[in-house]
Amino acid sequence: MGLWNLFGKRTKEQPPQHEEKAEESAVYSGMRVEVTTGQGELLFVAKLQGVRGDKAELHQYSETALPQAEEPLRVNIRGYNDHERKAVYMEGAITPKPKHIWDVEELKVTRVANDRAFFRLSTVLDATVTTFSGLAMGEKPCKLLNISVGGARVRSEHQYHEGDKFLLKVRLLEDRPESAMFCQVLRVIAKENEQFEYGCQFLELTEEDQEKIMQNIFAAQRQKRGFS
Repeated sequence: MGLWNLFGKRTKEQPPQHEEKAEESAVYSGMRVEVTTGQGELLFVAKLQGVRGDKAELHQYSETALPQAEEPLRVNIRGYNDHERKAVYMEGAITPKPKHIWDVEELKVTRVANDRAFFRLSTVLDATVTTFSGLAMGEKPCKLLNISVGGARVRSEHQYHEGDKFLLKVRLLEDRPESAMFCQVLRVIAKENEQFEYGCQFLELTEEDQEKIMQNIFAAQRQKRGFS
């Protein structure tokens, strides 16, 4: 009876270990991540490479130069697991290397959750929506309320429906070319004064397209906070 209780006790202790392994397996080389300070300030966007235990490398997408620190910088890292479609929250210490590469040590997964994948930049920018069929066919004005690598939120006086697809055009920065993203409406929210807000997902983006969007979002975020 004592032996049965012993095995029973061991069995109860297994779930935390399995959960820990599941969290570790959510991290993989090639994962696109955001690196932020403990206060939530976005430092840069990167690709996580060479994951080996609690060590890895971060390859920056943006070429923003950061102040050199004498000691490793403690950061929060948030990525998105494309296979499980979940956000992966990590923390670690980073040190700079040449060519916008950072060494990561003490890499640890703090949680895995069904959250949005990436940082969303809040905006109030003029934009246009172009549909190619239906009653609302043609180009219509709208407002871009926020944007991330995976999608956007727009406001319009024209009514669309869940599943509708359109081309969203917006200039995130005055000195950069206009961005054009093919979108699908996921959510429709009716507002006052006959206005509608739409949560949209980007479709058919190549990795190069995603990188350009990330760089523009990052540059716009820094400009918004008064950084060059």
